[in-house]
Amino acid sequence: MIDLTGKTAIVTGSSRGIGRAIAELFARCGANVVVSSRSEEACTPVVEAISAAGGEALAIPCHIGKKDQLQSLVDKTIAAYGQIDMLVCNAAINPVYGPMQDLSDEAFDKIMGTNVRSTFNLCNMVLPGMAQNGGGTVVILSSIAGIRGSLTIGAYGISKAAEAALARNLALEWGPKNIRVNALAPGLIKTDFAKALWEDKERLDRIEQRTPLRRIGAPEDIAGTALFLATDLSAYVTGQTIVADGGETIS
Repeated sequence: MIDLTGKTAIVTGSSRGIGRAIAELFARCGANVVVSSRSEEACTPVVEAISAAGGEALAIPCHIGKKDQLQSLVDKTIAAYGQIDMLVCNAAINPVYGPMQDLSDEAFDKIMGTNVRSTFNLCNMVLPGMAQNGGGTVVILSSIAGIRGSLTIGAYGISKAAEAALARNLALEWGPKNIRVNALAPGLIKTDFAKALWEDKERLDRIEQRTPLRRIGAPEDIAGTALFLATDLSAYVTGQTIVADGGETIS
C-alpha cells in the first residue's frame, strides 16, 4: 500500500527540514517527486540526493506567496509527469517571535497570506485535475500551535488552525471525487525553521520533560506520518488533523 511507482507528488518547502524528509521518503517509495522552494539552488541538492538513491525528482522553484508562481508549479509538474496524484503543502513562514500585542498589520497579513491563502490557492489549482484523473491525496502541514495557545508564535498558530479548517472543508467538497485531504500537526521538530524554540537549552529541557517520549521530533518522524496520510494506508481517513508530537499536547 506504499508503492508509489508511477505516482507524482508535489512537496512545497522541500529544500530542507520536514519537506525534504517527506520528498526523500516519497521518492524511496517510488514516487516522482517535485521538489519546490524559493530558489532552484536550494532544491538542487535534494534532487541530487534523490537521484543518487535511485529515485526520480525534479526541481521547480516557487515562491508560494505569488499566485502566478503557484500556477507555474502546477503547470510544469503536469508537463513533466502528466498529472498530480499527491500534494503536500508544507511551505510556511513565521517571521515574528513574541506576543501578538506587538504584531504589525503587515506581519499578520504576511503570515496569513503566505501560510493560508497560498495553500488555498494551490489546492484550488491542483484538485480539479486530481478529480479528472480519478482521485488523489492532499496533506496540509498544520501544527500543534494551531491547537493550543502560545505567547510567542500566536499568529503562526492562527494560520495553522486555519489550515486545519481548510483541510476539513476541502475534504467535504472533494471527497465525492475520491480525493482525501488531511492536516498533519507536528509538535516541536528539530529543524532550522523551529530553531528559536529548540536551541534554548532550558526551554528544550522543559519540553522534553513534559513530552511522554522524552524527546523532540525529527523530520523523519513527520515524513512517516505524511506517507501514511498520502497513501492507501489511510484510505478511510479524510478531513482529520493528525497530531504527531510525541504526546506533548496530552501531557
